[in-house]
Formats: sequence, structure tokens, C-alpha cells
Amino acid sequence: MSKQTPKQSGFVPYVSSSKSLPEMTITAVILGIILAVVFGAANAYLGLKIGLTVTASIPAAVISMGILRGIFRRNSILENNIVQTMTTAGEAVGAGAVFTLPALFLWDVKPDQLMIIFIVLTGGFLGVFMMVPLRRLLIVNEHETLPYPEGTACAEVLKSGETGGTNAKLVFSGFALGGLVKALEDGLKLFKYEIETHIAKFKNAVVGMDAYPALLGVGYIIGPRIAGQMIAGGLLAWIVFIPMIGFFGADSAKAIFPAADPISKLDAWGIWDAYIRYIGAGAVAVAGLITLVKTLPTLVTSIRDTLRGLREAKAGGGLERTDRDMPMWIVLAGTLVTILVIAFAPLTNVGMIGAVAIAIFGFLFVAVASRIVGIVGSSSSPVSGMTIATVLIVTVMFKMSGMGGMTGMIAALSVGAIVCVALAVAGDISQDLKTGYLVGGTPWKQQLAMMIGVVASSMVIGFILVVLNASYHMGSQALPAPKAQLMKVIIEGLMEGNLPWDLIFLGAATAVVIEFLGLNSLVVAVGLYLPVHVSAPIMIGGVVRWMIDRFTKDEQLRRARQDTGVLFASGLIAGESLVGVIIAILIWAGVTIPENPVTDNNYVTVAVFAAVTLILWWVARRAKAKTLEPERKKRMNNVEQRR
Repeated sequence: MSKQTPKQSGFVPYVSSSKSLPEMTITAVILGIILAVVFGAANAYLGLKIGLTVTASIPAAVISMGILRGIFRRNSILENNIVQTMTTAGEAVGAGAVFTLPALFLWDVKPDQLMIIFIVLTGGFLGVFMMVPLRRLLIVNEHETLPYPEGTACAEVLKSGETGGTNAKLVFSGFALGGLVKALEDGLKLFKYEIETHIAKFKNAVVGMDAYPALLGVGYIIGPRIAGQMIAGGLLAWIVFIPMIGFFGADSAKAIFPAADPISKLDAWGIWDAYIRYIGAGAVAVAGLITLVKTLPTLVTSIRDTLRGLREAKAGGGLERTDRDMPMWIVLAGTLVTILVIAFAPLTNVGMIGAVAIAIFGFLFVAVASRIVGIVGSSSSPVSGMTIATVLIVTVMFKMSGMGGMTGMIAALSVGAIVCVALAVAGDISQDLKTGYLVGGTPWKQQLAMMIGVVASSMVIGFILVVLNASYHMGSQALPAPKAQLMKVIIEGLMEGNLPWDLIFLGAATAVVIEFLGLNSLVVAVGLYLPVHVSAPIMIGGVVRWMIDRFTKDEQLRRARQDTGVLFASGLIAGESLVGVIIAILIWAGVTIPENPVTDNNYVTVAVFAAVTLILWWVARRAKAKTLEPERKKRMNNVEQRR
């Protein structure tokens, strides 16, 4: 789909650097702010309900095209890109906030609105600032190796709306199918989305799958190798670690910390909840550090080249439009000022210890998070795992410094919340910058748009949390806040000296062993941390991609089939994401959604998912080399005209 040229690592974007289209317009900014607030509110409720959030970039792109073109009759792909960039800020702020800050309500602490705004605002700004110097390394230099599935899918959605024709039909066909299945699964609850089965005569060994079309699409885009390593981590947890813990603890009459019940009374999910999540958190933390160390030379070179390029550019004239980041002096000054404000602001009382921890862990984990989402996408990024690692270390630091009790716990949570928001924002803007790189957006405008979206979302997220707590009460069955519950347990455990360090170290050692085996320890650790139910449909998507590649000998035909499958898979992601957000908004607005599926029959769910899988394979397989040729020529002519 891309054209090669010496500029920007040989890639020519859809809109070339010499072409100037309406981009960061007033209309785009206003629409982006509105969507950022809406998506932030919807994801806040969803995160508190199930501990997961939905991606916003692709749904935002679809909504933006519908509003800007259908109502305002505007036809700029770059303007749509700005809208979806701002919208993801709301999703990221919502995710970072609800994974951590509800612990304050669980402690019966009534946080001040200014405190919540301060935490999410500083975290969001740091996420943007710290990602700026990484853009050239991750988005440009590793364009061929980091797929950024959601960013790539979003770019295809934007381009298909621009060109129409075959691409648009493929994307919107997948969009319709993904949205329909999501509506039937999670909206009308005609059948359940999760299936699982126990392996016969293998106690506590469970395999399962979340039958979501979006995960299938992600698997197709990232390919079989990455998908295979991810599910390897999931299988290691669910058919090795969990049965092993169950076997050795079967005769124990007492509960083994940190579980509250004896292992003999725990099923596979109980063992996962009590033990595997700590192992996974340790694995993700260490694997992330390993990944960071391995990329450190390239990272230093990239930052050096970025600084050199910006110094040589005179008034922006030395860099092409599509390669201009936010000025480095603003990035450095903004980061320093933000850290100093955090250190001395009385709103959080984290002091210099907390501020330095935020600076160190923020940058380290932002680099890791930006790379993770390039592999498995934002929806599967273990932001909470890296936040757990931060909270573990920071809580110990506060305790050693003499800051204990509720004051120390609130300070530790504040540090974790700021880092969590920074990671969520950095991961989402990484996807957005990938989209911008593909379609020809201006990086500094996207970075500025993300900051505006952060500001808009931070102004309302505190109010939303207060209203939800008043209506449903945090920690109740109606609003369990699972991630925040985990943060609360960890911080309390450390302050009281009863955290399961052996499990954390076991996960860390596992990551080291996996790295020595020659595998990507970070990808495997992500699979270990997440339930295998998430990795399974991703693996199936990877298998479909493998079948297309394996049984197509002609290179041109294989490329055509790959492109066709990616377009359709992008539609699956877009359709499910948009409908998922609509369902979340309906729930937030008070619309009654069925709680239980009409049927619990696993075969119904399997049949629906198998049908979607076969359709994906059939759509990709039926493509011919000449099918996409007119579209390729049209796009080539467009590129030539834009040069």
C-alpha cells in the first residue's frame, strides 16, 4: 500500500509533505473536544464496571467522517485525523483515572476536584511530552517492524473514506460485521461472548476465548509470530502455572497468602486472581525493562538525531511538514516544569521523592508502553501491570522515608495515577502518530491536539467519578472497580508489610528465562498477565494470516490478499469499537442493558466466531492481484500529484 522514497525511511504518506490540507481547524478542535468528553465518560463507566476500556481512535475516525462530511461537507483526511487524535485523549484519561483513583473512594477519602484534575492533567501532559522524542524511533525508524494495529486500522478507515472504491467497501463490510456481532453479544445479549472449557483429567487446566471480532482482526494484522508468542504466555499461565499451584496446594487446609481461601477451594479463575496476576505483573515489569535496555542504543541515537535535526531547522524550514514535532525546548521545559509543580504542589503531597519517581518511571514505562501498543494494540496494553510495578516501588520508597499511614498511601496512589494516565496517553498518541504518519498528518499538530483533549477531559473526569460513586458506590457489585481494588490491596499490603514478593520475583525470573530462550519476553509477559481468553482469538487471527501467506505462492497475489485482509480486519476492529462505545454510552445514560445472555450455549458463540473467521479468510482469499490494481494506480497517481 505504501510507496518508497528516500524521505522518512522510504515511506511516502497518503498526503505528502508538500501538500497542505485543512488540518487543525476550529471545527475539528470543537468536535474533538466534544468527542473526547463523551468517550472519556463512557470509558470511565466501562472501566469501573469490567476493568477494561475500549479504543476510541477508530470509532472517532468513523464518527468524524460522518459529521464533517455528512453535515459540514468538509473533505479533509487530515482534519478527521485531528478529531480522532483528540478523542483518544478522553479514552486515555478515562482509563488512567478509573484504574487508580477510585481507590480513594474505597478508602472513604473524598478527593477534591482540583486534586483529580491536577493528577490527570499532569499525567496527560507528561505522556505527550515524553512520547515526542520517541516518535522518530518508534513510528518512523521501526515503521516496518511495529505494526501499531489500531493506528494502522484507523489510517485505513480514513483512507477508505477518502478514496472510496474497493478499499471503502472492504473496510465498511468488516465494520458492519464487527458492529453487528458486538451488538448481538454485548448489547442485546443474545449469546455470551466468553467461552471456556476444562481439559479432561487435568485439574484446573482451562482454555477459553473472548469471541470478539476486534481481537480476531488484531491477530490478523500483527501476524502469527507475535500472536503465537502472546498466546504462549497465556498457555504458560493457564495450563502450567495454574494447574501446578492447584496441584501442590490441593492438600493445604489453610489459605496461602495472598489468597483468602485454601487453594483446594479455588477454581482456575480464583488461582489466577490470587496468584497469577502478581506473577504477571512481575513478568511485565522486568520484560519491559529488558526491552528498554535492548533498545537503549537506538533510543539514544534517535533522540540525538531528533535534537540535531531540530537545531539545524531554521524556523521550521529545515524539516518537512510531516516530520515536524513539537519544539524540543517546549518538550524539555514542559516536562521540567510539570515535574517541579508535582513536587511542590500541596494537592497531592508527593514531594520530591514522588516527583523524581514519576520522572524516572514515567519515561521508562512510556517508552515501554509506546512499544507494546505497537505490537499488540492499545486495548491489550498492560498499563495496569506497569502501574502496579510503579506503585510497588514508590510505596516502599515512601514507607522507608517515614511517610506511612493514609498520607503515604494517598501519595503512593497519586504517583501511580499520574504514571498510569501518562502511560495511557502515551500509548494512545503512539497509535495516533502512526495513523498520522500513514495519512500524512503534521506531528506537532497532533501532539498539540492531544494536549487540548487531555485538558478538556481532565475538567470533567473528576465530576464523573463523584457522580458514579454517589449513584452506585465504588466497590459495589454495580460498580466493582476491579483495577482500583487491586491498587488498593497492593498499597495497603506494602504499607502493612504483607505483599507476596515471591510471586513478583517468580514473574520477573520467568521473563528473564523467556528472554534467554530467544523469544520476545515482553510479548510473552503480556500474554502471561492477560487471561488466555484474550490471546486465543488473537492467535486465531494470526493463523488466518499464516494460511493466507503459506498457501499463496505468487508474491503479487500474496500482497493483494494481505492488503485485502488487513482492510477487512480493520473494519472488524472499527465496527466492534464503535458499537462498544455506543453500548457504554447507553449504559452511562441509564439505558437498561440485559445482564445475562439469552443462551449460555457455547456452540452458539463458537459458531458465530467461526463464521466471522471464515468470512475474514474468504474475503482475503478471494482477492486477486488485479483486484486492487486500479486502486493502487489511483493511489499512486494521487501520490505523484501530491509530491
